[in-house]
Amino acid sequence: MGSGWFRSGFVYLLILVAVAALIFSISPQSKKPEGIPITQLAEEIKAGKVKRITVTGDDSLKIEYRNKKEVAVSHKESGVGAIEILRDLGVTDTQLAAVNIEYEPPGNWGSWLTILGSVLPVLVVGALFYFLIRQAQSGNNQALSFGKSRARMFTGDKPTVTFEDVAGVEEAKEELQEVVEFLQEPEKFISLGARIPKGVLLVGAPGTGKTLMAKAVSGEAGVPFFSISGSEFVEMFVGVGASRVRDLFDQAKRNSPCIVFVDEIDAVGRHRGAGLGGSHDEREQTLNQILVEMDGFETDTNVILLAATNRPDILDPALLRPGRFDRRVVLDRPDMNGRKAILEVHMQGKPLAADVDPMILAKQTPGFVGADIENLVNEAALLAARRNKKAIGMEEFQEAIERVLAGPERKSRLISDEEKEIIAYHEAGHALVMTVLPRCDPVHKVSIISRGMALGYTMPLPEDDRYLQHRVKFKDELAGLLGGRTAEELIFEDVTTGAANDLERATRIARKMVTEYGMSEKLGPMTFGHKEELVFLGREIGEQRNYSEAVAQEIDNEVRSLIEEAHSRAKEVLTTYKDKLEAIAGRLVEVETIEAPELEALFA
Repeated sequence: MGSGWFRSGFVYLLILVAVAALIFSISPQSKKPEGIPITQLAEEIKAGKVKRITVTGDDSLKIEYRNKKEVAVSHKESGVGAIEILRDLGVTDTQLAAVNIEYEPPGNWGSWLTILGSVLPVLVVGALFYFLIRQAQSGNNQALSFGKSRARMFTGDKPTVTFEDVAGVEEAKEELQEVVEFLQEPEKFISLGARIPKGVLLVGAPGTGKTLMAKAVSGEAGVPFFSISGSEFVEMFVGVGASRVRDLFDQAKRNSPCIVFVDEIDAVGRHRGAGLGGSHDEREQTLNQILVEMDGFETDTNVILLAATNRPDILDPALLRPGRFDRRVVLDRPDMNGRKAILEVHMQGKPLAADVDPMILAKQTPGFVGADIENLVNEAALLAARRNKKAIGMEEFQEAIERVLAGPERKSRLISDEEKEIIAYHEAGHALVMTVLPRCDPVHKVSIISRGMALGYTMPLPEDDRYLQHRVKFKDELAGLLGGRTAEELIFEDVTTGAANDLERATRIARKMVTEYGMSEKLGPMTFGHKEELVFLGREIGEQRNYSEAVAQEIDNEVRSLIEEAHSRAKEVLTTYKDKLEAIAGRLVEVETIEAPELEALFA
């Protein structure tokens, strides 16, 4: 604190002195008075008016008169004595004797002030500028340190995250365990002639825990950990990104063994030559420096580069070759057991009711990643706090799942009795068709309470994780999607806009069956169309048609055929079980929500 106060006071003092010196140097200096001419002084001496003359310096004469108190000033030629000049102007020695002529040595203050006023501003401003540069480059102030790396360093002495905090990705943990062992016991690998991968690329969908895994590697290894985002390299100034890369790797080598983690590396690692206009922009220059630094690691430098991205397809091939990122670790969406393990990790330290079963929750959350599950547990805790409960129950977790999937309830939305009946039959149609057809996922809940943008919803949940989809399952799902619209046709002999999203999803599935999955009996096992993707934007911009107009017509006919077949199957099921449809709809109008056990009882 004292040192900081001293530095601040010194800065303020320098600024004050600089301002004072600057004002002194630019302010109009007091000019020497013109005084009387030397010839007039000679005439006044002849007339006996002058009492005393004081010669100051080399050219200044101060004149005192006998009969008045005023003092006059005159100037003579430098290098010539005052008496000689007056004699030349006709003043006799007798007249000079009547005047008391004194000599006063010149003072140095005026010349010193002149020199100081001209030199001091330059010195003070230069010293102030140097001090500010040193302050800016020394620590937290990054005003002038553009080329310095902004990586945050963690020493690893007190790890906040370890492998115990990461669940659902056991294969990825095994892959990264080798990295930890190498940093802890490098001799074990060097003695066998093995070389640890210089770079490890963590690939996975958003929320699967790539950054968390990198922190866990640092916590397990107990070594310095440098963390930086890919977007922090590139600035508006040319060359800053490459300079920061050099500075980052210099710091890493000085703190070896260590880990360098670059999050979202696709910000600087995109395919070169894909910029707008194909120019060599600042991002590519930064990427070139990363490539050089990764290839220039010394063999005895234990620096490992971890990078994370969810778009490995747009990374430059030179970045992915062996010798740079030798290993690619995929963090996939967790399966049922993985979701159960993640739930147990996030439930630690939270008061839970006795009825909470993580396995049931894991079955009800297919497709959830680690971030979704963390949000789910947090939402359940917020709901329990809102209801003034001391523990989080299964009811809160069920409500949280629906909030994450469909959004919060919109109880303020007023729906007329007529529309409420239409929505009830619509959702009952979905539930009935999905329950009757064997390949559809079991219905977990049906509700006509508005959530998000939906007026009602039917929630099917798979019993197991699936990685392959069958054609017969697709056909049953199409019939289930069209069940709501078909129920409206059957009961009200009219249709509404409520099935817009159902029709969009059904059409998309049917077109993919024909053009991507080769599930059309007429067109055969072929794919149609080639997707075009702009690497710079990182997204699909269109589809190139590699088929004729006649084939396009056949594709449309096949899609229409699949949709019409699904509509016919849904209509057949609803006609056969019309009494069940009316029972489910009536119950929905009465209680608004039907759980799976009650739905099974209605069918029994």
